[in-house]
Amino acid sequence: MKDIKYKAFVVEECDGKFVQTMQTLSTDNLPSGDVLVRVHYSSINYKDALSATGNKGVTKSYPHTPGIDVAGVVEYSADNKFQQGDEVIVTGYDLGMNTAGGFGQYIRVPSEWVVKLPKGLTMKEAMIIGTAGFTAGISLLRLSQFVKPSDGKVVVTGATGGVGSVAISLLSKLGYQVVAVSGKESESEFLHKLGATEIISRVEFQTVDKRPMLSARYAGAIDTVGGSILENVLKALKPLGAVTTCGSVSSTQLNMTVFPFILRGISLIGISAQNYPTALREPLWKKMATDWKTNNLLELYTEISLTELRDTLENILAGKLKGRTIVNMLDC
Repeated sequence: MKDIKYKAFVVEECDGKFVQTMQTLSTDNLPSGDVLVRVHYSSINYKDALSATGNKGVTKSYPHTPGIDVAGVVEYSADNKFQQGDEVIVTGYDLGMNTAGGFGQYIRVPSEWVVKLPKGLTMKEAMIIGTAGFTAGISLLRLSQFVKPSDGKVVVTGATGGVGSVAISLLSKLGYQVVAVSGKESESEFLHKLGATEIISRVEFQTVDKRPMLSARYAGAIDTVGGSILENVLKALKPLGAVTTCGSVSSTQLNMTVFPFILRGISLIGISAQNYPTALREPLWKKMATDWKTNNLLELYTEISLTELRDTLENILAGKLKGRTIVNMLDC
């Protein structure tokens, strides 16, 4: 097919420094793949900010276009599962990490990475959910196998972040009592509007408590930060409670005894949206578009253009964003 010129946010390594610029690129230079997608929307995740600032644990080589989320329209497909004009979602796998991502107006990827946009979701709504919301969805799916709404309160850490905010909204819709843990006192109204019934300061959970177990207060939790906050949540679970964990912005270390696990029979469940099996993605997206579609989805997001991306990536690293931020890739 003919070459197409498009705009992209490109990160280059120059003398040990990482420079971000807007460039005009060519689809001929995109990586090989079965499906070429015209990107309509992307979204901003913490991993995008790491890639954009030169984190070699996320992106090994530069120049590179970040963006781990895409909602767009198929331009060409070598796989007859997809036709030109199909609206699709691409999240996870290697997109935006070492494969050119959604901060460019076109991507080319393997067909296994692509999911048709389910009925009930617009492309904009799919990116309000994005990887963060999809992670929240996986977390809820796993947590609900152990914890029911009648079992008691469920804690959400990192409550104003992308995963946390969607998790609160989903849990509330399904009838759970949600305790939001946040360091942003100014966002109490936002958290209550999402469905949190109680808000606790992050400081209360952040203080290191060396006791092997705490008073059993919570039935479960969706943790997005790790570290001492996760430790204290685990110590405060009721018998047979469960916690899902998907982040490590607080710390990658977990320094605690096994007593909560062997005396209260609790479970710690790791969540990875990036490597979530292909066969399970489509059913979960359909669930997010129907039974689990929240009424306040459109209250969760801020929309920006590609030219506003640099400042926004700095803000997410500084912990200044709340909810979800989507990028309108048609507004360049």
